[in-house]
Amino acid sequence: MTSEQMAAYIDGNPAFIRKLLAGLRESQIVYATKGHHGGWRLCRPASDVTLHDIYIALGSPALFALGNRSENPQCLVEQGVNRVMSSTLADAQSLILERFKNLTLQDVGAEFISYFNEKGHNNDFHIND
Repeated sequence: MTSEQMAAYIDGNPAFIRKLLAGLRESQIVYATKGHHGGWRLCRPASDVTLHDIYIALGSPALFALGNRSENPQCLVEQGVNRVMSSTLADAQSLILERFKNLTLQDVGAEFISYFNEKGHNNDFHIND
């Protein structure tokens, strides 16, 4: 599938998709082929690629948009809230990343196809293994 096709599916920007794919390529998760049937493909079976692999390949981005507004607030209440929130978010991130280690692209793709079928949509998505 080309980056343009991927972008069209998510109503996104092909250049942004290519940037993400570059990180996945560097981590040997995907590779690109040229030509009429060219595009991006997985380097290994979908059942062998975890969400954790992808998370690491994309540079371990922040999982939460929440966080401290300032690192060194003067307000004692804000300091206390920041401590609780930091600890809570760190615990939540650890749980999510542990779950990512056990979720494969095969799992996500199967759920995606099941959901599309439930909604009565025809699809041309394939889970290659």
